[in-house]
Amino acid sequence: MSATADTQAGSGGLRLTRDAGARTFFIWAGLSLLGFPLGGYLGHLIAGPVDGVMPALLGGALTGAGIGVAQWFLLRRILGMGLEWIAATSIGLAVGLPIGALTVDYETSISQLAIMGAISGATVGLAQGLLLRDKFSLWPVWVVTMPALWALGWVVTEAAGIDVEKQFTVFGASGTVVFAILSGLLLLAGMRRDKSSSV
Repeated sequence: MSATADTQAGSGGLRLTRDAGARTFFIWAGLSLLGFPLGGYLGHLIAGPVDGVMPALLGGALTGAGIGVAQWFLLRRILGMGLEWIAATSIGLAVGLPIGALTVDYETSISQLAIMGAISGATVGLAQGLLLRDKFSLWPVWVVTMPALWALGWVVTEAAGIDVEKQFTVFGASGTVVFAILSGLLLLAGMRRDKSSSV
């Protein structure tokens, strides 16, 4: 059987077999590399720099929606996730980005970006985790990992020399690569655990 065709139905939707794991990982990474920069561009274009509560709220909502759409394209197939994933990601970032940016007084040093990222990741992770509860056994790990991954995404972006002083809504492509790899590995680990426990 091919990796594409070799799937089986599970309680939370489609569970990809081990042979399809690499394909799932690379699709997740590719969608992340589309969703994060494009969502961030949309948020920055419409809402402007994150220099106040309203730009952060609107920019976070737009950016979160873009990220949510990209992730949903895969999660709808492998976990049976509905459109509520997009709304949850949008709301999560719309809540977390203003809180995070205000907490660091809209500053863009590496430590302040990490704090802002951790707060943004915490609200996004919580919103997404609530939807993963019945579909993904490692959902608690997802919730507690997102703050660290979002913080790391900002640290990597700043270290790569990106002009973070423009006050973007989300980290750049360099940070997204790290986020995509680590979150993709977590996604695969949970899917393999769920598949083995259902056999």
